[in-house]
Amino acid sequence: QVQLVESGGDLVQPGGSLRLSCAASGIMFSIYRINWYRQAPGKRRELVALITPGGRTTYGDSVKGRFTISRDNVKNTVYLQMNSLKPEDTAVYYCNVYLNDNYWGQGTQVTVSS
Repeated sequence: QVQLVESGGDLVQPGGSLRLSCAASGIMFSIYRINWYRQAPGKRRELVALITPGGRTTYGDSVKGRFTISRDNVKNTVYLQMNSLKPEDTAVYYCNVYLNDNYWGQGTQVTVSS
């Protein structure tokens, strides 16, 4: 049974930092691409970043240079380091993996506000 559990969301001031975690179980973690998405109220879910099994990374244009995705294949965990946060980064952040189907975590709320 595939399970993804996100954590690390919080209320932070503009310019601040957060690190999100996504712990995976039920899959051979190291061989899958892992994605971070986010969804703000009234907006479509958008891809924030992804990391391939080999460690190649891709970022959405709005987060390039501010966010860093990484993975620890021993801990079966993917991280999203978010720096220089802006109010427009406010959203629920989801971890995602595609096997024979799309699997999502429950999400973690990030709120950037003064």
